[in-house]
Amino acid sequence: REEEVITRLARVGYDHSMGYLQGGFQAWKAQGKEVAVVETMDAADFEVLLKSYPQVQILDVRRASEYASQHLPVAINAPLDYINESSKKMDPEHTAYVHCAGGYRSMTFISVMKARGFHDFVNINGGLAAIKDQTSLLLTEYVEPTTLL
Repeated sequence: REEEVITRLARVGYDHSMGYLQGGFQAWKAQGKEVAVVETMDAADFEVLLKSYPQVQILDVRRASEYASQHLPVAINAPLDYINESSKKMDPEHTAYVHCAGGYRSMTFISVMKARGFHDFVNINGGLAAIKDQTSLLLTEYVEPTTLL
């Protein structure tokens, strides 16, 4: 699993993994170390929220080419691989509802931002795939991507 994690981190711009926690999360908890929790929301609940409060802050942390291919019209593109620039796009005074394609990058984005002192985030479980499959929310028209950048 460590090699898989290193590969996944490299794919989103973290190229210098320094190590891993022997025994994983359970070992951390068993030692009484502090843990943080990321609030999550299912796509169906997100749909209800968005229909009631269309002005909520939505961050789409996929790459720009993925965002250009299809996205929620009200979402702000804040790519994880440019997190320093992307973090400037959000309003820290309001909750940010964060999604990516499937859920991995959004959790990484939120975790990094929490480590930097920002805590008002909700992860959308399953990302855009779940939003497409489980809701009737309108997306921009699909455009075939021409690049993976």
